[in-house]
Amino acid sequence: MAEEKKKQVAKKASACAKSGKKIKVTQIGSTIGRIDVQRKTLIGLGLNKRNRSKVLEDTPFVRGMIECVKHLVIVEEAA
Repeated sequence: MAEEKKKQVAKKASACAKSGKKIKVTQIGSTIGRIDVQRKTLIGLGLNKRNRSKVLEDTPFVRGMIECVKHLVIVEEAA
C-alpha cells in the first residue's frame, strides 16, 4: 500500500516537473519566535530573510513545503 502511494506521488511530481511551471515565493514574515520546523522549511525553499524571493519549480513537494509556512510567504506565478 505504501509503495503504491509513493509511486503515485512520484508520478505526479514528474508530471508537474515536465510541465515546466514556475512559481515565485517571497518571504514576508520573520522566523523569530517560530518553531524549528518552519525555519528549516524556509531554508529548504532557499529563503532565510524577509523580502527575499526565489523562483522554484511548481511540484507537489514544493507546494507541501509552502503549505507549512503559508503564513510567512507569498506565492505568485513566475513570468
